[in-house]
Amino acid sequence: MSRVLLTGASGFVGAPTLDALVRAGHEVHALAREPGRPLDGVSWHVADLLDPDAGSLLRELLDDLAPELLVHLAWYAEHGKFWAATENVRWVEASLALLRAFTAAGGRRAVMVGTCAEYDWSRSEPFDEQAPLRPATLYGAAKHGLHTVAAALCHQVGVEFAWGRLFFLYGPFEAPGRFVSSIVLPLLRDEPATMTAGTQRRDFLHTVDAGGALAALAASDVVGPVNIASGEVLELRDLAQRIAARIDTGQLRLGARPMPEGEPPALLADARRLHEEVGWRPSLDIDEGLDQAIDWWRMRLAAESE
Repeated sequence: MSRVLLTGASGFVGAPTLDALVRAGHEVHALAREPGRPLDGVSWHVADLLDPDAGSLLRELLDDLAPELLVHLAWYAEHGKFWAATENVRWVEASLALLRAFTAAGGRRAVMVGTCAEYDWSRSEPFDEQAPLRPATLYGAAKHGLHTVAAALCHQVGVEFAWGRLFFLYGPFEAPGRFVSSIVLPLLRDEPATMTAGTQRRDFLHTVDAGGALAALAASDVVGPVNIASGEVLELRDLAQRIAARIDTGQLRLGARPMPEGEPPALLADARRLHEEVGWRPSLDIDEGLDQAIDWWRMRLAAESE
């Protein structure tokens, strides 16, 4: 097993990735603005990657730790704002500084995380990793730009580089405005859950499985872009109806909201590279994943009401 430096370890995707890396037996060094939950096999290191003075601290830390693997997940992710936030540019800069420090310290393999927003969303068939890229947002462009430069840097210095493109995720600690939580929360509160007609087709993956996929990608020798997704197709109305069937309060109102202008009818992943080359498949089917997510929200709401 390897010594791993993980950023974003307390986040929506980072926390389950941390768990998966620990389960795999890695020695994990988690970098965060504040120390996270105590966990055997994990050492926390406090640093703000956006701090202008972080460079020397990072170099000293990486020289001291000499991690073999880097799994970089930290990014600006405030729901509803990250698409156009100028923080995306700052994170490109900070990510490249981190990668330079990692390679200079003798790192062997780096894994960074991209997004399905890098792809050309006018395409209706599933995206494989060679599908055309045409990001329509600053967030997608920043991720695409980071991928291009980071891959070239790693190639030049002889470091393995993999790029995990995340599709649609759900699970514990999901922001309330994301799709699954936007249906679960009002229903649990005995309120109407409103949505579009729900004909949009998407690929959803539980964050436990996203973390497992990223840990598997880190431990593999696969390089280049890899879709982090289930490879399964769901219409949003089917997903919402599965949620409503599990909650005996509230009311699901399909078609109560207009379809947003420019909404892509299909954003689907070809996950064969993840399944066949990395050798990883989801541990949860959609029904098991929804049961876990709904149970988490029930406990969260119960704790808030005490």
